[in-house]
Amino acid sequence: MREPTVRTQNVYKNHLKTRLILFGMLALLLVIGSCFSEAFCPYDPYLQDLSNAKAAPSAAHLLGTDRYGRDMLSRVITGSKTSIYSTLLLVGFITVFGTIIGIVCAWNGRWLDTLLMRISDMFLAFPGLVFALAVAAVLGGGVQNAIIALAVISWPKYARVARSQTLAQKETVYIRAAKLAGCSTGKLIFKHILPNIFGPILVTAMLDIGTMMMELAGLSFLGLGAKPPIAEWGSMMSDTRNLLTTHPWVTLSPGIAIFISVMIFNLLGDTVRDWLDPRNGR
Repeated sequence: MREPTVRTQNVYKNHLKTRLILFGMLALLLVIGSCFSEAFCPYDPYLQDLSNAKAAPSAAHLLGTDRYGRDMLSRVITGSKTSIYSTLLLVGFITVFGTIIGIVCAWNGRWLDTLLMRISDMFLAFPGLVFALAVAAVLGGGVQNAIIALAVISWPKYARVARSQTLAQKETVYIRAAKLAGCSTGKLIFKHILPNIFGPILVTAMLDIGTMMMELAGLSFLGLGAKPPIAEWGSMMSDTRNLLTTHPWVTLSPGIAIFISVMIFNLLGDTVRDWLDPRNGR
């Protein structure tokens, strides 16, 4: 098989860099825009006007109105804050928690490693979303409980990744040299272990954002997430699903918002994975 030339590698690196900047900027705009979503709303997203209920898309209401006459564009924009920040909070928590568990298991080993890994096996043995539905139902629904339910079932993958990476780094020559030099456990972990296992964990987290966003929306769609009248994409689709055949814009608007957001984060995750791949010369 022909080896890639230096020029080909440079072209591919420049292509990756362009993709990383493009999708990174789109994701950043999405996050910042959702933070200040109220400023971009043309109408009050919670203001009801029954005389203008189920209005078709027009110049006055670009995405139409729902059954209560609320402007759909304003509700979709406002719902981005709940949907996106709930997802980022969830992914951030399970990344940190799972990484800590994985490092502790790999570093200490013995009975603690066995105990925590068997617990993670127990969570991985159940279908993820079904288990999350059960946990969310027990907790009683709501955005916070939906986040907790998904966190309960999602941390093991990060623990597994962190554990395997830490075990690989633990036996390297430079770690042994650092131990002989008198480095403390904390210094070994934060200065030597974490920087070297950060890449795989970051890629896992980036690729998980889209999945977690869809699962949060799924819980809300099934009535176990955000509750009306809170503007949240999954809840908005659930509340208007019976209008899909007669007034499709009401249901499709938040669905398209989910589709676009998930696509942006997935493309960013794929690009970060390729960028950090050592075979690409990084």
